[in-house]
Amino acid sequence: MTSQGDVLLVCSGGGHLRQLASFVERMGYAPERQVWVTFRNGLSESLLSGREVIYAPFTGPRDLKNFAKLVVLARRVLKERTFTEAISTGSSPAVAFLPGAAARGATAHYIESATRADGPSMTGKILARFPNVHTYTQYPGWADERWEYRGSVFDDFEPGPDLTRSVAPRSAVISVGTQEGYPFTRMLDAVVPLLGSFDEVLYQTGDLDPAAWSIEGRTSVPYEELSRASADAEVVISHAGVGSALTALRAGKHPILIPRMSAHGEHVDDHQVQLARELERRGLATVRTPDTLGYEDILSASRRTVRIIPSPPFSLRSPTELHAARHK
Repeated sequence: MTSQGDVLLVCSGGGHLRQLASFVERMGYAPERQVWVTFRNGLSESLLSGREVIYAPFTGPRDLKNFAKLVVLARRVLKERTFTEAISTGSSPAVAFLPGAAARGATAHYIESATRADGPSMTGKILARFPNVHTYTQYPGWADERWEYRGSVFDDFEPGPDLTRSVAPRSAVISVGTQEGYPFTRMLDAVVPLLGSFDEVLYQTGDLDPAAWSIEGRTSVPYEELSRASADAEVVISHAGVGSALTALRAGKHPILIPRMSAHGEHVDDHQVQLARELERRGLATVRTPDTLGYEDILSASRRTVRIIPSPPFSLRSPTELHAARHK
């Protein structure tokens, strides 16, 4: 880390926020040094309690109108405050803030999301054009001189021992995420009929109307509450968002992940497929589509566990490394 001073931590919500919070913990920045810029929602209010937070206007994918508002906010914040470092895991706030922070003397770092197993996102491609923004990948397979690998947000986990269950599971947490404007009806169409015998199910349904499935659902659930519910539940079924996956893993659960597909209008691209495959490769999740999910998958996932393990500190490029690289 650089000399003591305020550290700007900027990202969108959901999985980007969960990843950055995890990395910041591994980097060891004191809470009083942290200044966050992110979207206001139940997750950010809960996860960042006690931190200084500047709430940004929600900006969806390719939302140029609200991105312009982000740029205005970035100019104001960077004019009023001085930061020694600026760090982001994406998405649109990263583009709005990191180049300007670097231009004003902050050491800027962009860590590509764990959802990008095959290469950088559009945000990453844009930021890679700025030589004073240092870029990192969470996958060694596509690391190169521009994209350095220093670890993954999933380094905290490994498969745990299987449980011996004499009865079928009766409680579950179901999460479709909170991506506005991209409904995931296919997931609930597949999941709800399989849980008819369950006694307790928490449905986080986003902007879907749960009445269409004759269930009680909630648009969003605060992070602490969702974490407790996931720990108490016997099975977790989720869209393949990194934030939802991390919540399940930290609760010790082996989740069933159902990736959103762009062909069905469920997201802008198929990055959730990449994330799901990586977690399945690590033995940390089971991946299914709405068409292939069955009750046997639920039984199997309820018996599997995940264990949290000590992860190495996550270190960004130090001033010494940056100086040496500039003078090669």
